[in-house]
Amino acid sequence: MHRYLYDGTPEGLVSAIAEILDSGADPKKATIVERQNTLFEEGHFLRTDPARVDEFFSKLRQHAPDAVYTLWYFTMAEAKEMETSLLRYIALAFEHGNRINGHLTDPDVKAIVGTARKAGRELHRMKGLLRFEQLRDGTYLARMEPDHDVIQPLAHHFSRRLRGQEWYIYDVARRSAAHWDGKALSFGTLEQFSKPELSDEEKTVQQRWQAFFRTIAIPERKNPRLQKSNMPAKYWKYLTEKQAEG
Repeated sequence: MHRYLYDGTPEGLVSAIAEILDSGADPKKATIVERQNTLFEEGHFLRTDPARVDEFFSKLRQHAPDAVYTLWYFTMAEAKEMETSLLRYIALAFEHGNRINGHLTDPDVKAIVGTARKAGRELHRMKGLLRFEQLRDGTYLARMEPDHDVIQPLAHHFSRRLRGQEWYIYDVARRSAAHWDGKALSFGTLEQFSKPELSDEEKTVQQRWQAFFRTIAIPERKNPRLQKSNMPAKYWKYLTEKQAEG
């Protein structure tokens, strides 16, 4: 069994997989793990090669476009100890093409596709659950704590939907932020974050929305179990209408 090490980044993982497959090594006899930089760590370290990554994606798009999307969603999941499964999934994708995601009897394919689908579902869900609040300076802020690292595709989505406003999306758990200035997107990290003051208009809008939400609610039809099934409670923290219930 050959043991390979990579730098822990998504690009580094893809580069390592590309190099292993290009070398002709048998994916079933190889493992990939993140390098820990310990004194007696065993394995062959594969350096990240951006050019190899670009070439790899070009090849994969030709052979199995659906696998590219699966890989994209998988990287959002930040899944641990699944690198070897991804290696074997990619190898099978080159073999079976776009039929790869149907091979769910294979444990590696099932694991990768299942993980990717969870990330994809949350990305879709966050497009409807994200709440922007107007701040005193006129900009808008949306906070979130998703299970998966969806901030980049989510920000690109809202850069098309909310082109006329300047806004920020802040991932509280990862301390990462996206900023749209009306023309371009930028991404960064925040070591410290203090909730800024809402504008008076925003406070009024939130109060009216909470009142409306209470008004349309029919106590006799209240079904917390169904509500949590459609909109898990972990997302309620930043929903204006649910804050009214606190």
